[in-house]
Amino acid sequence: MYNAAGQLDKEQLVQRFAPLVKRIAYHLMARLPSSVQVEDLVQNGMIGLLDAMNRFETGHGAQFETYAAQRIRGAMLDGLRENDWLPRGLRRDLRRIEQAITQLEQQHGRVPTEKELAEAMDMSLADYQKMLGEARGHQLLYFEDFTEEGEEGFLERHLTDHDADPLRLLEEQSLRQTLVASIGELPEREKLMMALYYEQDLNLREIGEVMGVTESRVCQLHSQAIARLRAKVLGETSGKKKKRHG
Repeated sequence: MYNAAGQLDKEQLVQRFAPLVKRIAYHLMARLPSSVQVEDLVQNGMIGLLDAMNRFETGHGAQFETYAAQRIRGAMLDGLRENDWLPRGLRRDLRRIEQAITQLEQQHGRVPTEKELAEAMDMSLADYQKMLGEARGHQLLYFEDFTEEGEEGFLERHLTDHDADPLRLLEEQSLRQTLVASIGELPEREKLMMALYYEQDLNLREIGEVMGVTESRVCQLHSQAIARLRAKVLGETSGKKKKRHG
């Protein structure tokens, strides 16, 4: 991948890693609403790939593919943020789901079923599942997503902060532990889906084949799982804030 001058051969790299850009784009699509076009993700991803070529320095212990994947994914996410990809109406619907999850968990002391959530929201099960499908996961599941609106994310707070508050760092660690524990409390089918998607890196079609369901049903399960996690993590975060300021 180097030319005669010992520099990265950009033309060869583009040809070699273009499939990586597409793979990352299709993987992200499962967590995005249908209004997002995969072609836009690929275009932003190619910009990230070119940026990686310009920034990569040999001898730093990182392989180019690992570094490039980070820059590609980052460029795609930047493009999504700039375009405000989540419609406001859908954002409100998803907040309603999270609130219903929290209320039912407090009432019954367990995770609610989809049927119970649909009834709590005065919807038919079919309409509720349609809402989940339209959400397409609605949240890119990264740790920094689990902050209240208007707050900085974890990376923004600590990327350039060399004197970070130790108490805050401990709180961030506690939040990570809460997230891991919450994943463990998911219903078995949702837990399996999350493991296949995030750990095994399977796409929606492959997950559907493993679980014996349609690709659209996998989308619904993903949306439901993310809503459960956000309700759990944000609920505990809010409770800790009240104790701290009470």
